[in-house]
Amino acid sequence: MNYGGIKGTIITADANDKINITENGVIITDKAGVIQGVFAADALPPTYQSANIEDFGSRIITTSFCDMHLHAPQYPMLGLGMDLPLMQWLYNYTFRTEAMFKDTGFAREVYSVLAGELIARGTTHVCAFSSVHTDASLVLAEELERAGVYGFVGKISMDRNTTDELRETTEGALSEERRFIGEALSRFGSIRPIITPRFTPSCTDELMAGLGALGAEYGLRAQSHLSENFEEIAMVRSLCPDCERYYQTYEKAGLFGRDAVMAHCVHSDDIERAAMKAAGVWVAHCPNSNTNIYSGIAPVRRMMAEGLKIGLGSDIAGGDKLSMRHVACAAIRASKLRYYYADRAGEERFLEVGEAFSLASARPREFFGLSRGFAAGEKLFAVVLDDSSHGPAIPLNAAERFERLIYSDDLHDIFAVYSGGIRRK
Repeated sequence: MNYGGIKGTIITADANDKINITENGVIITDKAGVIQGVFAADALPPTYQSANIEDFGSRIITTSFCDMHLHAPQYPMLGLGMDLPLMQWLYNYTFRTEAMFKDTGFAREVYSVLAGELIARGTTHVCAFSSVHTDASLVLAEELERAGVYGFVGKISMDRNTTDELRETTEGALSEERRFIGEALSRFGSIRPIITPRFTPSCTDELMAGLGALGAEYGLRAQSHLSENFEEIAMVRSLCPDCERYYQTYEKAGLFGRDAVMAHCVHSDDIERAAMKAAGVWVAHCPNSNTNIYSGIAPVRRMMAEGLKIGLGSDIAGGDKLSMRHVACAAIRASKLRYYYADRAGEERFLEVGEAFSLASARPREFFGLSRGFAAGEKLFAVVLDDSSHGPAIPLNAAERFERLIYSDDLHDIFAVYSGGIRRK
């Protein structure tokens, strides 16, 4: 068999969110891009001695990045409306922009660029919201798969509290959801459909129940938003008086099961967090968005200590940056503010670089069916980082170089990207 591989300074995060470093390491793959093992370059087994290995020198090789929450049709409005709270921002900018995706030509123009920009920044896995438009949602899945991005795309469903252009009938929303699911399952391999009620304020109980039934019928995961903003939470209480807590609006519809993704969870209390853990629900922490539209600072340290599944999301365009290295640094900064204003309480201890990297890469890899590191039997998803353009510096070890690369967030740092065993950049 013909073997290949890549060589460099390999950095991964382990089950304790600690950085593991293998200097002068080699990742061996077969011709399909499936990892055979990770070895020291001077200790390659005889089977792999003649492998065609691309030598990246001292450049750093890491697991690629995962974006657990992004709104693809909001990409054209990146950086707009950042002085508005959530509900005003939705009506003044978001809904108007998303309505434009009725035009599939416009959708393809936007989504082809977005997919390429994700790969360029080392993001190989996404959990993406589309718009209410079935055909545009299929275009998104097609462009992501074409670029080499893996993950999930959801057609948004909404039958209340939105603009006339986007409001669906309950029956129409369920019919179009079924069409989207059927076409996505038959057409795509690396992109899967995911049930996506926008959030409880925009979905009636009937729609939520119907979406839950579709999810059960097809064995699909679900994604939505939870306890992001005080105004939103008050709306949910008013609309759903039978539910004591926000999460129960999803739970009663069958949308709060294992590997569901709930974005934000900024104001989730102990009971709601315990429900998430018990159900196996993932939290998509979106620090840029939570700051930009001043929703609050999520208790990430508490969530991690309590054993919740958690990863980071760019949440474009509430978030203003697509790069997951930037999001990782934003998570660190937000956690430091929370720690400071909690009088430096130990249970609110701020995140360190290795932990933030783990949230942006290692932890969410498990959501996408991978191990946290470079495991034999899995296809190669990796980023090669190059810090040679950073100029003179004091002598740095591998961990320090890695820290600087995470904080620098310079597109020029990304030297190569591998997705599905194929070099994409």
